[in-house]
Amino acid sequence: MLNNIGIPGLLLIAVVVLVLFGKGKVSSLMGEVGKGINSFKKGIKEEQDEIDSAAKAKPLSDAEKDKV
Repeated sequence: MLNNIGIPGLLLIAVVVLVLFGKGKVSSLMGEVGKGINSFKKGIKEEQDEIDSAAKAKPLSDAEKDKV
């Protein structure tokens, strides 16, 4: 369904959103979305670093290697 939108459809949606909410509200909303995405990426990176450091700290035994 979303494959058929195309550039004219996206422009129409953008204009409708801009008219409904105004330039300032859309700008602040996009800023918040950007902050959320950056926070999510930072959390994923920290979790991956924690997993990597835990894996380096404790090597797997032979029984655990067989499970993996």
